[in-house]
Order: sequence, then C-alpha cells, then structure tokens
Amino acid sequence: MASCFLIRSWRSTLVLTLMVVSAVSALIFLSALAVGVNDAMINNAVSLFSGHISGMNIPEDITEKDLLQNGVAGVLKRVPVAGFLLNKEHMAMVTLICISPEKEKKFTALWKKKRKGRYLEPGKNEVFLSQSIADQLHCQPGDTLEFSPGKNTTAVTLTVCGTYTTGVDQFDRGLSFFTMGATVLPEKTGPWNAAIFLEHGVDEKAMTHRYKNGKTAGIPFKTWTDLMPDLKQLIELNYLSMGIVILIVFMVVSSGIACAFSIFILRDIREYGIMKVMGITPLETALLIFSEVILINLAASAMGVTVGVVGVSVFQNIGIDLSDYTSHNQYFVVSGIIFPRLTAFSIWLPPVSALVFSIPSAIWPTVSVIRKNAADILRSI
Repeated sequence: MASCFLIRSWRSTLVLTLMVVSAVSALIFLSALAVGVNDAMINNAVSLFSGHISGMNIPEDITEKDLLQNGVAGVLKRVPVAGFLLNKEHMAMVTLICISPEKEKKFTALWKKKRKGRYLEPGKNEVFLSQSIADQLHCQPGDTLEFSPGKNTTAVTLTVCGTYTTGVDQFDRGLSFFTMGATVLPEKTGPWNAAIFLEHGVDEKAMTHRYKNGKTAGIPFKTWTDLMPDLKQLIELNYLSMGIVILIVFMVVSSGIACAFSIFILRDIREYGIMKVMGITPLETALLIFSEVILINLAASAMGVTVGVVGVSVFQNIGIDLSDYTSHNQYFVVSGIIFPRLTAFSIWLPPVSALVFSIPSAIWPTVSVIRKNAADILRSI
C-alpha cells in the first residue's frame, strides 16, 4: 500500500527522491574527497623525507637488511654528523646527513625541492644545502666549503652541488646532505638513523610492534603519528568536520521531507479518512507513513550511492589539482593533487544518516493524521 501511495503521487515522490539522491551523492563525493585530502597530507609528510617509521640510534651491527620485513618497501640509512661548515670568514653550525642519493631519489621527494644547482651524485664529495644555510655562508653551487665535525678533527672539503627550499623549518634550517661513502668521514660516526617506507595498506603501528622483537628489540622506532601529532589531529579534525557537515545536511533534508509529507498527507487526507472508517488502527497508519518515508530513502540512497561512486571513480585516477590553494601548506610541499578515495566512512555514513534522519521526519505527518477524527475528515471533504 505504501508503494501504491508513492507511485500514484509520482511527481511528489520524484522531487523527494531527487532531493535525497543529490544530498547522498554530493556527500559521498565530499567524504571521499576528505579522505583523499588526508591521504595527500600523509603521503606528502612521509615522502618528503621521514618515511612511515623512523628508527633512531641504531647500532652499527644492525644493517638495512635487518629492517626489511614483509610489508616494508624500503629502508634508507642515514648517518647524522654534527659540525661546522666554513666558507672563508662565514660559518654555520649544521647537522650533516650522510645518505645514499640513488635510494633517496627512489623513496623521498626532498631532491625535487632543489632551488639551484643539482642533487647529490654518488661517489662525489658534495654537499646539498638548504637555501637559508647557503645564504648564511654566502655560497653558490660550485663553491667549496670546509666541514669540521669538531675541534681537533681534520676538515673535509666539500663542493656545493645545489640548494633546496621546502618551506618546512626543520629541513630548511640546520640540515645539509652529503653522499655516504664519498670520504672516510661517515664510516666512523657510530649509530645511524633509518627511514622506513611501508607498502600500501600496511599498518605502521603493527610494524613497529614487530620491530620490538628479535635483533631489533630495544631500538626506538617512531611512526609518523608519533613524530607529527599535529598532522594526526588535523586528520581527526577533518573526519569530525565531515561528519558534522553530513549531520547538518540531513537535518535540513529530513525537515524538508517532513514538510513535504505533511503537505502530501493533507492533499490525500480523504484516503486516510476512508481507511480510518474501514478500521485502520493508529499503529497501522503510522506503519504506512513510516514505510513510505523509508521506501523513498532506501531507493534514493541506493541511487545516490551509485551516482556518488561514479563521480568519485571519475576523479580517483586523474586527481584534483589544488596546488594553488596548498602552496604554502607544509603538508602539501610535495604535491597538491588530491585523489578522492572511497572508504566505509565515505560510502556508508551519508546513506545511513539519510535513513536515520528520515525516520523522525515521519513523526510529524503521522501524528497529524492520527489526531484527526475520521468523521471530521470526511465531513470536511
């Protein structure tokens, strides 16, 4: 009977259906976009330099192969050496990070942020400086600098191969990069740090738990959520904001449904009066009206999910370029392209919210029908 009511009033049913379809499909796309923004911030943060997991103060007897486990895409060895860079009368205190340029270019994007010159090349005594340090030392690519780890140590001559700027203070101040193995300096520096990059879908918390056993037990490993709590909070805030938007939208939609159904019921009040005379109980009347609302929402939500999924699939491969709006954001220093991604959050929350909020919207028209007397309804026709 609920289906017959909806089919007979097909124009009104179509308007309500389109309202729910547009809300569900738009919110599915926006939810997928919010997930894509979160993915982009994480990828930008970990791919710039740090990796998904950072290992610190790793003993020399532990090698990169010892950290390679199932789910690990790559391990980058980095040896930090604190010291001074000298250019004639100019001096800067820096931490020189000894790295393998080929591996760094494969897993990180810091080399893409070069401003002048070029990136490091294997086997050469070169240094890759941040532009702020280069300005402090008054040097350019091609100039030679002296690096001294401390007092009573032999200085190493390094050539500036290039400079970089990321916009992130921790990289642009006090860090320089050097080719590992080009001189005898890195081999005698003791403990090293590791940047561990995981394969897609591997949980970093579970991986750090695996590192706590066996040969790597006792070594401090920290995930990107430990090192960047502000990013973690930003992602949680993004999910919370999207949830609030969905709730507000469907509160408005449910109000519209309630008003529309009240109008439809007043228009068809004769039928409800006849049913009351035939013996339809208030409970059956409520079941009828609630069934109409639920049927509309189920059908509209199914269509809305289909439209939303199709919309996301169009952009999930080509991406949406937001570089003009993220150029000064430290979590978009590598790329400003967003790839919407469907998750359980983005697919199910909008239609479930539509159904949950549709049920209260049927209360008002139901109460208005139940309260009317059948004789008064028929007398007013």
